[in-house]
Amino acid sequence: MNKQIPAPLIAVSADALSNLETHASMDSLFMYSNAPGEPPEGSKSVKALEWLRRVNNQSNEPLDILGKLIENYMENPDYQSEYTEIMFQKVENKAYQYVQNIRKCLSRYGLEYHQGGLILDGASAPIKSLSTIIKNRDLPAINAEFDRALENLVRDPREAILAACNILEAVCKTFIEDAGLAMPAKKDLQGVWKVIKDELGFDIRQIQDEDLIRILSGLFSTVSGIGALRTHASAAHAEGRTRYNIKPRHARLAVHAAHTAAVFIIESWDEKKVNS
Repeated sequence: MNKQIPAPLIAVSADALSNLETHASMDSLFMYSNAPGEPPEGSKSVKALEWLRRVNNQSNEPLDILGKLIENYMENPDYQSEYTEIMFQKVENKAYQYVQNIRKCLSRYGLEYHQGGLILDGASAPIKSLSTIIKNRDLPAINAEFDRALENLVRDPREAILAACNILEAVCKTFIEDAGLAMPAKKDLQGVWKVIKDELGFDIRQIQDEDLIRILSGLFSTVSGIGALRTHASAAHAEGRTRYNIKPRHARLAVHAAHTAAVFIIESWDEKKVNS
């Protein structure tokens, strides 16, 4: 999703960049971050503002670029203390204040910085790791459903639940096809889940750790629950006598749960390929 950088966040980020970088280091940093175009003319402040506005206008993922631009500021230990020592004297750390201004502005707009240069919507932060995992894989169906789930969390919770189920179905079907397994006659979530559960060895009877058994049992129940919720309450099925009052918090729970299950499946899949 193309979520733009809020104007006040552009302002505080440009302030930090223009005060903490030289012209040369700023040019290098923007280019490293895949910012579009050549360096704008003007002072460091003008350059930073103009380039960040261009990122908003021309980039598909403006927040990804901003995350790379501020990564060093947000993670460098030297920038995390209010005071520093110079010639054995305790002095105010100006870089610290720039970092705090960025953090406050991110929070004001419901955004969070995560290690590795990721800026995420606070409500969608856990989900984004799935996007990162599938970004470099040929999984267009999963990418599409992932975007649909996030876009509809508030606007259309039932559609988000449908997308959450479709994410899991797409992951399972892709694994079945890539592994050369027989596709089940019933290709819904329950059908494809049974095939991959058997193939990936998701058998809790083979696990000795009782705590891990509880966690995995809960995960497997979650998969079944998402499929059932989709059947009974999503936009894919007509209303019966009972109307499910699906709210954004329910949709968010389903999408986050689908994310957790999908990541577990993909990581188990990768481990199986390494060990085979």
